Amino acid sequence: MRLFSSISRQNLLINRLNPVRILLRRDYSAASVAHLAPHIQEYILEKAALCQPDDIYVCDGSDAEKEKIIQTLLKEKLIKPIPKLENCYLAKTDPKDVARVESKTVISTENERETIPIPAEGVEGKLGKWMAPGDLQAAIQERFPGCMKGRTMYVIPFSMGPIGGSISKYGIELTDSPYVVASMGIMTRVNESVLEEIGSGEFVKCLHSVGCPLPLQRELTNNWPCNPENVLVTHIPKDREIISFGSGYGGNSLLGKKCFALRIGSTIARDEGWLAEHMLILGITNPQGEKKYIAAAFPSACGKTNLAMMAPTIPGWKVECVGDDIAWMKFDNNGKLRAINPENGFFGVAPGTSEHTNPNAMTCMEKNTVYTNVAETSDGNIWWEGIGHDPTGDVTDWKNQPWTKDSGTPAAHPNSRFCAPAGQCPTIDPQWESAEGVPIEAIVFGGRRPEGVPLVYEANSWEHGVFLGAAMRSEATAAAEFKGKAIMNDPFAMRPFFGYNFGHYLQHWLDVNQDGRQMPKIFNVNWFRKNENGFIWPGFGENSRVLEWIIRRCGGEDIAQESIIGKIPKNGSLNMEGCDGVDLDACFELSSDFWKQEAAEVRQYLEEQVGEDCPAEIYAQCDELAKRASQ
Repeated sequence: MRLFSSISRQNLLINRLNPVRILLRRDYSAASVAHLAPHIQEYILEKAALCQPDDIYVCDGSDAEKEKIIQTLLKEKLIKPIPKLENCYLAKTDPKDVARVESKTVISTENERETIPIPAEGVEGKLGKWMAPGDLQAAIQERFPGCMKGRTMYVIPFSMGPIGGSISKYGIELTDSPYVVASMGIMTRVNESVLEEIGSGEFVKCLHSVGCPLPLQRELTNNWPCNPENVLVTHIPKDREIISFGSGYGGNSLLGKKCFALRIGSTIARDEGWLAEHMLILGITNPQGEKKYIAAAFPSACGKTNLAMMAPTIPGWKVECVGDDIAWMKFDNNGKLRAINPENGFFGVAPGTSEHTNPNAMTCMEKNTVYTNVAETSDGNIWWEGIGHDPTGDVTDWKNQPWTKDSGTPAAHPNSRFCAPAGQCPTIDPQWESAEGVPIEAIVFGGRRPEGVPLVYEANSWEHGVFLGAAMRSEATAAAEFKGKAIMNDPFAMRPFFGYNFGHYLQHWLDVNQDGRQMPKIFNVNWFRKNENGFIWPGFGENSRVLEWIIRRCGGEDIAQESIIGKIPKNGSLNMEGCDGVDLDACFELSSDFWKQEAAEVRQYLEEQVGEDCPAEIYAQCDELAKRASQ
């Protein structure tokens, strides 16, 4: 069974069928790395000297390697098989290591203002965290020396986007976690050819350790190695480097995801003149066979994955998924904005996913999937809240405790996940791995707004559309109750993921609007408006009716009318055939008082959080909204 690549074929470290143990603790120069590109060799040995692993293994992404990693995880009792599903496994983490840790996620630049705007006096900045380079180096020296003792350092060469694609980028993650190897093998394109693509060129350097050298200094919970007291996730944009310590979970350890795809990705995009965004990409085809692509940004709990994999209710229409989380978008030589999904898998939230909300996701995760922190049932299956049926058999919760509906705690962690290959989605778009990307006709922003914001409206201009992104707000939770839920600012759905100063990010969005470019139209949607009876709009597959209107607007149809906030559908222009009982008047009711308050609150947010770094055009758009609402 092949696990590691051969030196002669792949220019790597480890012999093909006889993996060599490289004793690193004393003489790192003794390692046979002569066939590696010098800058890759230098990076690996430098970090090995710091972390002091017992072994170095270079991954090639082969099926045999994936099986070997699974067997390693089973042996270490980090995962268990799910008998009712094909080649699926369940991991349960330490309860202290269950999600991204924003408070311990930092970006390090020479100047703090490169990273974050300076907030108003007495205001806590909420648009990123900065760490001085000297403090970062001290933090690294406190954590990393010897952190991989007794463990293996896995070298993961991976591509974000199709290998060789015009928008794709490459990285190498060094990690001591086989769980990360298995998950990165799903979420990215891990392949020996990535090293050839890098050649002597640039790559994003990713170092990750769970922070648990052997022998262990403390007892593990659920056999899950982590060091929650010392978690630190850091980014160094000028070096295109990510360094993460202490967490084995999700975006803290799968460094291709939010760290590379968004934080480092957005800085690369700024430098190279493109956009790296927290957006889904979907293709929608009308009954005449005409297809258009849309990119859309939504905060958490707003149904991104559900929309990306939607089953339309309008007869004859088809929606296909390019990606559910990240969009990298670049203008081609003809001035058309093209987008790729840089990921290779879905890392979706399990609770709430069901045959009703997202049947395509349910099909996608029936095989070759790693689940984390969902519940298990005694008949060999898994279960979570909102799955759409009662569990069969006895239930063991995500903390390995017996569970019943009277337990008073969730069976699955609210942030429990499925990690599934994107190619398994039954509605995956035929062009999802297009090297040049798919052409984007519309960009859609949205949020969970229980009042005031209509079902859909179109921006008056590109500048107005950028303002809509800057003004994005959403309920802080996905709870169904209406009252008492705070409305939180989440500009561009990127608040935790900006790689540089948000004010400069806004200016970059304004700057991409150049002569000769075919700028997409920009829209805002809101599926979540409520009245005394609950949600007014039925959502899910019915959202295709809104997408149809958006596509028709992109085609130039005269189906929009002016309003105080932008262009809304003309009466009768929204296709409601077969969708009865919806109060469309309530979906589109506009209150001048609401929008005057909205304009005031958005301006206050921008002044307090972004200040003088906010482009004047964005403040002007805010003032124009307030003026229109006052007329």
